[in-house]
Amino acid sequence: QVQLVESGGGLVQAGDSLRLSCAASGRTLRNYVMAWFRQTPGKEREFVASITWSGGSSYYTDSVKGRFTISRDIAKATVYLEMASLKPEDTAVYYCAARSGYYGGHYYYVREYPNWGQGTQVTVSS
Repeated sequence: QVQLVESGGGLVQAGDSLRLSCAASGRTLRNYVMAWFRQTPGKEREFVASITWSGGSSYYTDSVKGRFTISRDIAKATVYLEMASLKPEDTAVYYCAARSGYYGGHYYYVREYPNWGQGTQVTVSS
């Protein structure tokens, strides 16, 4: 079981940037896929971005393409989500997630990730 701890959330204004971090521990992450999801009250948790730990291949939901960047630091066992040109609709609790096993393709369903962090709040004011 891998443990995930997010940090970096906060209150920003529209157009600002913010970087979220997710520190992983407990397991070797080789062949893992790491992802960020977000959730607002009354809505289902939605996929934001993912990255393969070994190859660094990334994938984004359409609404954040060109604004968000997912990356990982292998030495620090940390995944980042760089968010730029933030919009009020980006306001949500952001969760880091991990799954063991990459078999090609993309993984963007909540049920595909057994490991989750506690979440960090991002609020974008207009």
